[in-house]
Amino acid sequence: MTNNGQVRVIIENVQPQVDGGLYPSKRTVGERVDVTADIFGDGHDHIRAHLLFKKEGEKQWRSHELHHIGNDSWHGSFTVHEKGYYSFTVIAWVDHFETWYDGFKKKAAAGVDVKVELQEGILFLKKLSGGKIDELEKAIKALDTTYERAIEYVVDEPFAKLVHHFPLIEFEARYEKELKVFVEHKKANYSTWYELFPRSASLDDKHGTFKDVMRLLPRIESMGFDVLYLPPIHPIGKLNRKGKNNAVTAKPGEPGSPWAIGSDEGGHKAIHQELGTLDDYKMLITQAKKHGIDIALDLAFQCAPDHPYVKEHPEWFKQRPDGSIQYAENPPKKYQDIYPFNFETTAWKELWEELKSVIFFWIDQGVKIFRVDNPHTKPIPFWQWAIAEVNKKYEDIIFLSEAFTKPKVMASLGKIGYTQGYTYFTWRVSKHEIIEYMNELVNGPSRNYFRPNFWSNTPDILPYHLQHQGENIFIIRLALAATLSSSYGVYGPPYETYENIPVQGKEEYFDSEKYEIKTYDWKRTNRMTDIFTLINGARKKHPALQSTWNIQFCQIENPNLIAYLKATDDLSDVVLVVVNLDPHSRHSGYVQIPKWRLKLGDKMNLKLHDLMTDEHYTWTQEWNYVEIDPFRMPFHLFKVDIHESYM
Repeated sequence: MTNNGQVRVIIENVQPQVDGGLYPSKRTVGERVDVTADIFGDGHDHIRAHLLFKKEGEKQWRSHELHHIGNDSWHGSFTVHEKGYYSFTVIAWVDHFETWYDGFKKKAAAGVDVKVELQEGILFLKKLSGGKIDELEKAIKALDTTYERAIEYVVDEPFAKLVHHFPLIEFEARYEKELKVFVEHKKANYSTWYELFPRSASLDDKHGTFKDVMRLLPRIESMGFDVLYLPPIHPIGKLNRKGKNNAVTAKPGEPGSPWAIGSDEGGHKAIHQELGTLDDYKMLITQAKKHGIDIALDLAFQCAPDHPYVKEHPEWFKQRPDGSIQYAENPPKKYQDIYPFNFETTAWKELWEELKSVIFFWIDQGVKIFRVDNPHTKPIPFWQWAIAEVNKKYEDIIFLSEAFTKPKVMASLGKIGYTQGYTYFTWRVSKHEIIEYMNELVNGPSRNYFRPNFWSNTPDILPYHLQHQGENIFIIRLALAATLSSSYGVYGPPYETYENIPVQGKEEYFDSEKYEIKTYDWKRTNRMTDIFTLINGARKKHPALQSTWNIQFCQIENPNLIAYLKATDDLSDVVLVVVNLDPHSRHSGYVQIPKWRLKLGDKMNLKLHDLMTDEHYTWTQEWNYVEIDPFRMPFHLFKVDIHESYM
């Protein structure tokens, strides 16, 4: 609150801000920052307001006008064009010049004598001009003429534009904080992930290697994926190794879980010998970049019982009364092959530094993306510190949080620095659930700090709606993930082949690849690989699909059909998606086009091209009939062209 008694305007609730400005809001290059505020004052004088913004390091503020949108709420925006931090704030004031002008028009229209008002107008113009602005000096002369001509001049449209263009800024209020926006590169907001186990990348029954993965790069590129995520690539523990289907004891030759990291062969900075060498891994990163693909490293901060850390730093682990080390548990689940770090150790500083060095080591090998395993089981202050340390030294590093956990914990991980996060999309199935969840992500406060990454399946999760089902539901879930969210991923090989057999009563794969090596026919193509190629190609070509935040759901009465529009701000790219959520039956309904969103008048002439089936349609009505047979194609992905004569 200002101490200047001449200030009469109050500014409250400036958005976006995260936890009162404790954390910056997040955007990526080219995105718009929409700013809102509650602005009001006493009496009936006119209020004007400006949004001030600048990039870190700039001395001068740039200014955009805020517009009153009703009930003392104001709105403005600015676009961020560079990476780094931006600051913004809001100023507002009583504009006596505009207040005078509004009163003058009303009095003149009512035939009230306005001679004194004309003199007041001249004084306002002189104050604004200071004898230095030709346009205002001409206006002064126009008001200082015959009474009738002066009135005629003031009530004409050019003078209204002059009043708006030259605000009289006096005794302005300024919002108490300068808020921050952190702007990252575009891939932070738009990425397409494919997951595979490198040990299953061989074309025969042998243990796969990084060189085998290299041979798969053209295939992955052809399907349109730009991130290849590999589960942990480090030596796998030999003590307490798990067997097939999570058996407590492994049989001879069973490979164990890659997430049980470390053995006498090394730890988190070592490579599992059967995958290849560190040079092989670096070559994989280099070759992948030539295909437009980034290799994502799984960052799993946990240890197998024979990890070198256990012997070298027993103080980093929780000791039980019998002298043993506490293994990981999530009752009733037990992970005898994994020792979690004890972050409450008195040697926490040394532990933090060592884990940070692991991240730095892999960045130095060429890694730009980390998929972080179970970050919610480590202290959030650690991640805040570690990610901040990374950002001080390196640019464009992506951290994807694999935290299927409580909402507030997921939110906190986003606030403190995680670039993207796994979501509850995996379990949002019905039309109501999907719309409600998308509105929460897009229109709720988390929009400013949580970037969703939609996954239809993972090695840990075979959702109930995919179990014992055919290809249609797999295609439906892919279509939703790839068009609702600008970042999505699949655990690829099982998804391509529609693996649907669970552990009885659980959302887990039977014969899980986590505990055994699989053999896939990597030369095989099918309906799913074709759809991957088409839908990912559409995502690359259409900017409207490269944002999560531009969604507009369309009215359609059938509860089995969901429809939504995605469009760029300038409407240069518009996409309409209609999905049949029922994998077993044909459904039809009428889709209402949001005319206001597309700036359509009474007449419509929309040309639609289905990017999946290559069919063309023309819609000339607000409500339009659709019919979807899931056995032909469970969804429409329409490119929408608005006929210019009706815009």
